Amino acid sequence: MSLQVLVAQVNATVGDVTGNSDKIKAAARRAVASSASVLLTPELSLVGYPPEDLILRPAFLRRSQEVLDELVETSKSWPGLAVIVGHPRVHNGHVFNAATVFRDGVVLGVYGKLELPNYAVFDEQRYFQADGAPLVFEAQGVRFGVNICEDIWFPRGPAMAKAEGAQVLLVLNASPFHLQKDIERQDVVRRHINDKGLAAVMCNLVGGQDELIFDGDSFASNPDGGLAARARRFVEDDLLLSISAEGLIEPGLIAADLSPDAQAYEALVLGTRDYVHKNGFKGGIIGLSGGIDSALTLAIAVDALGADQITAVMMPSAYTAPMSLEDAKACAGALGVSLQEIPISPAYAAFEASLAPLFEGLAADTTEENLQSRIRGVLLMAISNKTGRLVLTTGNKSELAVGYCTLYGDMAGGYAVLKDLLKRQVYSLSRMRNQRCPGSNGQPVIADRILSRPPSAELRPDQTDQDSLPPYDQLDDVLHRFVEHGHSVAELLEAGFRRELLSQVIRLVRSNEYKRRQAAPGPRISKRAFGRDWRFPITNRFTEKEFFQ
Repeated sequence: MSLQVLVAQVNATVGDVTGNSDKIKAAARRAVASSASVLLTPELSLVGYPPEDLILRPAFLRRSQEVLDELVETSKSWPGLAVIVGHPRVHNGHVFNAATVFRDGVVLGVYGKLELPNYAVFDEQRYFQADGAPLVFEAQGVRFGVNICEDIWFPRGPAMAKAEGAQVLLVLNASPFHLQKDIERQDVVRRHINDKGLAAVMCNLVGGQDELIFDGDSFASNPDGGLAARARRFVEDDLLLSISAEGLIEPGLIAADLSPDAQAYEALVLGTRDYVHKNGFKGGIIGLSGGIDSALTLAIAVDALGADQITAVMMPSAYTAPMSLEDAKACAGALGVSLQEIPISPAYAAFEASLAPLFEGLAADTTEENLQSRIRGVLLMAISNKTGRLVLTTGNKSELAVGYCTLYGDMAGGYAVLKDLLKRQVYSLSRMRNQRCPGSNGQPVIADRILSRPPSAELRPDQTDQDSLPPYDQLDDVLHRFVEHGHSVAELLEAGFRRELLSQVIRLVRSNEYKRRQAAPGPRISKRAFGRDWRFPITNRFTEKEFFQ
């Protein structure tokens, strides 16, 4: 006779201890209704991940323990159900990233995370003490071990559980998303869990938390490495597993794979939705230009929040092409969003008049271009203040990398939806969105003309992005290697990149660090995004020697 395990892939909110507890209680009720004997929740499911410096607040730790104690007591109403909950634990003056197993009002054991990640977006050694003493408990004759996330990326944790007699390893995860992370997770499970003769049950967090996206994708595999079941990605989901007395997982539902573009798009939608909703904003505001970046941002925002929750604003100047106005209106119409129009020429004239005495005798330059962008930023922020809706900025990673953006202008806003998308990915996701679903009027959401016209900021006559930047295909190739994969200048030269191109791009990346530090947060979808992943000093005179050879 098989045993049932319910894997509850929940969307926990950092700091909402009561709300997260309510989600765990609801999952427990579903588990009981499904005749499950074990309920598994994600890493730090009680407090959300990552809690960061909340861990340094004694009141937060006390409240977490109080709510955990309430959960243990409540478990008396779920007879026979073993519940595994992730939470911070204070013990002997130290704080541990822990998982408590309880059943029928009794704590069966507490596990403390062994491997504390301290790289990329992680800094758990700032907050937690390592533990790792093995925990194995029994449910209906099956012996379950417990690990937490990073523990399985090394062999020690699974080996210790196996040595204590575990047949199945239950793993609480808060594993952040980046493109094709699912492949990495499954490979790690095969190498560090399945190869020890253990079946694996992975429960991963889902949802957006500031810059991080958690994609769910919880799954189970048998000792032969075969995938037995997998939950959906980017949504809350339950995975009900049947496990034999021998610790083997019976084949179950396996959610469909997603292409890299689909992964990226769903991550951006989830990140935008959660950032707006979890932070209490009433919707989103987008400056619509008629270009591809703002068109894709609008599509993502509508898919995340609904057309009625979006304010789109077109702010034409003397340099705005008629086709930009036409394309912006078509995009808003296809998505069912009402478009407001506020010409900026009167405001620009007033600023020119105010600045004329200071600028007398000085030639026009990027100052006047940036002034137009900053006027638009002021207008959008004024609408945000009045309506309670959040300004969603529209710049992409390629532009942010090289500073092709205006501080306090098009960078002004609360959430940068495309912040981790290179320009070529912007085009790719735009085409995918068109193929996925036409607009409400039957027309493509992003018109062919937007996809085919040369990108332009339209801040001076006949301007295109390539007046100031290398072609985007070349620029993106350098950024992909230099920023996302950390290749050295020597490696880039060896790969065939021209020295002149590298010199231009890398100097722009370095000199615009001060801008990026002031950029809005945005969803991370690559292995290295600007923000938590990228921590170069603003004041920095180091240059790799290859530039001088």
